Amino acid sequence: MHNFGQTFIPYLVVAFIYFAVAADFWRGNKPNTIAFKLHSAILALGLVVHGWLLYLEIFSQGFNLGFYHALSAILWLTVLIYWLADLEHQLHSLQAFVLPPAAICALLPAFFYSSYILPTNASGLFVAHIGIALLAYSLFTFAALHALLMYFAEASLHNKPSPLKSLDFPPLMVMESLLFKVIGLGFVLLTITLLSGMLFSEQIFNQPLQFNHKTIFSIASWLIYGGLLFGRFKFGWRGKKAIRWTLIGFALLLLAYIGSKFILQVILNK
Repeated sequence: MHNFGQTFIPYLVVAFIYFAVAADFWRGNKPNTIAFKLHSAILALGLVVHGWLLYLEIFSQGFNLGFYHALSAILWLTVLIYWLADLEHQLHSLQAFVLPPAAICALLPAFFYSSYILPTNASGLFVAHIGIALLAYSLFTFAALHALLMYFAEASLHNKPSPLKSLDFPPLMVMESLLFKVIGLGFVLLTITLLSGMLFSEQIFNQPLQFNHKTIFSIASWLIYGGLLFGRFKFGWRGKKAIRWTLIGFALLLLAYIGSKFILQVILNK
């Protein structure tokens, strides 16, 4: 266990907050304005504590973006995106998908240590590249979880068997509109990430761009999301087609980033 001089209690607090809000939502299953406002306030506290822990983990010893730290940061950003979107769109049902994995990932750095000290040459460019990449991955994580919510919402609308049938869903048109807004923003950030990686790979990573599985999967994901946005604009794609391609693009992005990070830093310990 490595926690940068802190006890594991703050990590447990964050996980408890995320799990407690999700559990209270599952227990209630009915929209309640006061309860949802309380959830929002409690989540804000969880985000602050989680963000503080991430700051200590990543910046206390240079710029350490190990596998578990990166995973925790991506889920922190995903919860933040959910929290902001929920203020406007009332996506309370999405708590069921966002908060449990966020709680687990928030705990990981307290019990598993992975060190990956990033190079500090061209630090401004490097930090911007990493920050944009993490935000892009977080937006697509949110989009994938939102697509799952849409799947269950459609099943509920058509009276199909669903474990979430009793939950209160926003209108599908609202959910679809938000999905494509998130994918559009994520696509822009992913484009910037890929371009900056191509243009500055040698300066940042001390090696020219290599067409390994990470690069190939990232480009494939970029093509899928670009195609989905084009299909939405040109042909009005929606519903199951949008859900399916959103999840396929996210799966490729997982293979590109999480897969390579896990293999290199956890299994091979590089």
